[in-house]
Amino acid sequence: MSTPSETSHDNVTASRGANGLVIRSAIVAALGGLLFGFDTAVISGTTGSLQRVFDLGGFGLGFTVATALIGTVIGALFAGIPADRFGRKNVLFAIGALYFVSAIGSGVASESVAGWWFFMVARFVGGLGVGAASVVAPIYTSEISPARLRGRLVGLVQFNVVLGILLAYLSNWLVAQTLSETIAWRWMFLVEAAPALVFFLLVFTLPESPRWLHAKGQQDRALSVLARLTRSERELAAETAELEHSAEAELSMPHEKLFSRRYRKVILLAIAIAAFNQLSGINAVLYYAPAIFEMAGASGDVALLQSIVVGLVNLVATMAALVVIDRFGRRRLMLVGSIGYVISLGAVTAAFFTGGPEAGMSSGASALVLAGLILFIAAHAFGQGSVIWVFISEIFPNRVRAKGQALGSFTHWFFAAVTSWTFPGVAATFGGGAAFLIFLVCMVGQLIWVLKVMPETKQVPLEEMADTLSLPKAIAKEG
Repeated sequence: MSTPSETSHDNVTASRGANGLVIRSAIVAALGGLLFGFDTAVISGTTGSLQRVFDLGGFGLGFTVATALIGTVIGALFAGIPADRFGRKNVLFAIGALYFVSAIGSGVASESVAGWWFFMVARFVGGLGVGAASVVAPIYTSEISPARLRGRLVGLVQFNVVLGILLAYLSNWLVAQTLSETIAWRWMFLVEAAPALVFFLLVFTLPESPRWLHAKGQQDRALSVLARLTRSERELAAETAELEHSAEAELSMPHEKLFSRRYRKVILLAIAIAAFNQLSGINAVLYYAPAIFEMAGASGDVALLQSIVVGLVNLVATMAALVVIDRFGRRRLMLVGSIGYVISLGAVTAAFFTGGPEAGMSSGASALVLAGLILFIAAHAFGQGSVIWVFISEIFPNRVRAKGQALGSFTHWFFAAVTSWTFPGVAATFGGGAAFLIFLVCMVGQLIWVLKVMPETKQVPLEEMADTLSLPKAIAKEG
């Protein structure tokens, strides 16, 4: 029998190990976000070569680039099903494999019509991985994290998305400087295979989500994983009690789907934050930043350098948000970000409308566009960019969390596709001012939504979230 001192020593040791396991698991899951960002942005450096190699016109290039987005929408929509059936960890394995196959396939496609179709299939496969990662990585991290650290740890996914985007830009530049134009575009894609393989191998070291195990009736395994993730026997007992209480409440209700009256409030919250995220114009700015700066009068080289500055600001602001998200709360970050959106988009809109013809925009107006877009990126990274996946992963009850995350991700990627496909046409037809005015109006709407509707969810245990959001109580089974 252990003495009190031995028991105390064991608890301290377990606490340290648990903390390390939680952090390591969150970091590995977040690497799926890094590949998410890298896979999304890497094609930006290859568009000219793709047009040349596959003899594409404007429509053909647009369709080729959009193929990955189509995969992303589908991956986000359906990832919740295998995540619930086979487990979060197994789906993370699949995501790593999808990234690896996409990277190799995109890089080895032959220069022919058949090769073009092969290339698009490979990009579609990568899009499936991106969409699935946007669903499963935040779910997994939220389910292994204590409430006091959940926002910071789930936020690592967004940090890695931003880091992946920046690394893709830098990787593309390095490859272009090192290799000839005829093969550089291939290696821009092939580079991704290395981190994808590393991610796949690291998933072997992860524990399965204890909440998923418990929901599947594997209580002993769930308790074993919780013992490794919690800091002490007291915390283990509290986490176990919450899981069992939640399971009893869920068993008392009939089997119901996500789209039911009970979940209407959280469904609307998830759809709103996901739609507003993309109606800000963030993907249009990230995908077309060089073109936007050129519209504002910058030369090609200067526009590329300005785009890198935007990427760095994105990374720094995301880091700042991760430091304070669990102390300031989700709603306060969204409020700061929304105000920043309105100010920055207002400045960019004014610059395009008053700076003269876009091709000959004054230096002052051009500088205002740069300053406005830097503030815009900072506002996004500090607010929406850091909050969206944390918020969506928190608000849905355990029973429908994967499906709810999938709904939020699908909404996000659907509006990403809409804004990314329509921005060039709107800007070309009506001017940059009109395009940014649309984003400005949408962000005024977000500011009102944050002030009037959005709840605060910081440091609320997942099993207590339904009470915090005042969701209807479960209806007991009859008979």
